[in-house]
Amino acid sequence: MQALFAYERSGAELAVGEKLLNQSLNRIYDLYIHQLSLLVEIHSFAKQQIEDGKTKRMPTEEDLNPNLRFIENRVLVQLENHPQLSVHISARKINWVEHIELIRRIFTAFKESPEYQEYMSAEAPTYKDERRIIYKLYEDYILANEHLQSIFEEKSMLWMNDFEQVSEMVVRTISDFKKDVDFGGPLPAMYKDEEEDKAFVRDLFRKTATNNLVYQGMIEEKLVNWDLDRIASTDILLMKMAVSEFINISSIPTKVTMNEYIEISKEYSTPKSKVFINGILDKLLFDLKEQGKIKKMGKGLIGN
Repeated sequence: MQALFAYERSGAELAVGEKLLNQSLNRIYDLYIHQLSLLVEIHSFAKQQIEDGKTKRMPTEEDLNPNLRFIENRVLVQLENHPQLSVHISARKINWVEHIELIRRIFTAFKESPEYQEYMSAEAPTYKDERRIIYKLYEDYILANEHLQSIFEEKSMLWMNDFEQVSEMVVRTISDFKKDVDFGGPLPAMYKDEEEDKAFVRDLFRKTATNNLVYQGMIEEKLVNWDLDRIASTDILLMKMAVSEFINISSIPTKVTMNEYIEISKEYSTPKSKVFINGILDKLLFDLKEQGKIKKMGKGLIGN
């Protein structure tokens, strides 16, 4: 949606718009790796604090005999030693040296939390306990940090739109880690089925872009007592994409298409958009079926 929105307003060639779309998709995985790397960086910072405490001129008993529970947290150790993650971090040249003060503030605030204190003082924690405290660190002290959000926004303006999706990926990654599996388990790939998913993205972008005026005309015909100029441009674009998906993507049921674009409208458009979009798409879908333009293939898709 964002790529098509930018393409329509830029007047660029289709190939240029498609290239920017692919770059945008790849950046989503970059954000995912950046967020995982931040957990690794906080772990490293915690270990360095312990080492610095031991070398103080007048170390305290706590400095000399520190509580190692956090730095020995098995989830963090798995992330630190994860070969896939290390390769991704290296390939992207991710480095948090310039933001060490941010790391310090995040960890300091986290250390003062009652959840951290309870974790550090409890009897031998289970792997589930270790994972739970990492959720706490990530969700309440990393995701909620406004300075960090600004840093990510500077790296890519589109990242803030991807933030929720990527945070779900990070949480799911930690949830899928197993204590008795080397490095916790594999990191999820960018695509579930790379060939199929890339083809879907490419076809939806191309078909929507090249049939822009055709789909707009179809929508205008259904706008009884509505002025096109007064309708949110996002709503129009979402309906064009839905029509394109109805006609050109044979593997996706029409009900799924309807639901997906209505959900997207809740996130990006006006409060009334979902009702408006649902009504127009219902009318368009009825006409397309009458004209025989809906051809869905696959198990359970005929007539959907």
